[in-house]
Amino acid sequence: MIKVVNTAEDVCPDCVEQGSSWVHLRMCMICGNVGCCDSSPNKHARAHFEESHHPIIRSVEPGEEWRWCYIDELYMRP
Repeated sequence: MIKVVNTAEDVCPDCVEQGSSWVHLRMCMICGNVGCCDSSPNKHARAHFEESHHPIIRSVEPGEEWRWCYIDELYMRP
């Protein structure tokens, strides 16, 4: 299922478009979409999962290498 492992994106494009802010960034490992985390006001990464059903994300934050599966609600090792 995993197709994308890296991104150069360092913003949440949906938040930028809305003029909003975010706390942390997450990347979909299926298509590479970058969105803000569940601690952010808009939760764009979760919204992407709910629309696309792409279940696996990873942190885009420097020094963080974890992955998360929305379906199983589990952290996964890289």
